[in-house]
Amino acid sequence: MQLIDQLLQGSANLFKLLADIPKGEDRDEYIVNINNMLDKRGKIIEGLAQEGFQFDEQNRIHRTLLDLDDGIKERLGAVMNAIKQDMASLQKTKKSEQQYFNPYSNVHVMDGMYYDKKN
Repeated sequence: MQLIDQLLQGSANLFKLLADIPKGEDRDEYIVNINNMLDKRGKIIEGLAQEGFQFDEQNRIHRTLLDLDDGIKERLGAVMNAIKQDMASLQKTKKSEQQYFNPYSNVHVMDGMYYDKKN
């Protein structure tokens, strides 16, 4: 029963952490915290599996764990989407910056060349 309580506490903490996605420099520490919490939670789940844990839908704690797990998955998806959007905007910014500094880098000029298509 102790592992289930640890899993419930860890899941609740992770769910709370995922509620607010920070911007900028704080995001690196935020991602490290998420990874650490997911690792701890994974170890607890492995311990429960070794003990032969069986999900019981009638048990209130088990249903709470299932609801928390669904919420964690949803919020992790939102965090991933936010990171993907930031990466896409960063790539777009880099490309725009490169085009600004060297606007003719992608221009391929074929001046003075003539291709005879007859054989």
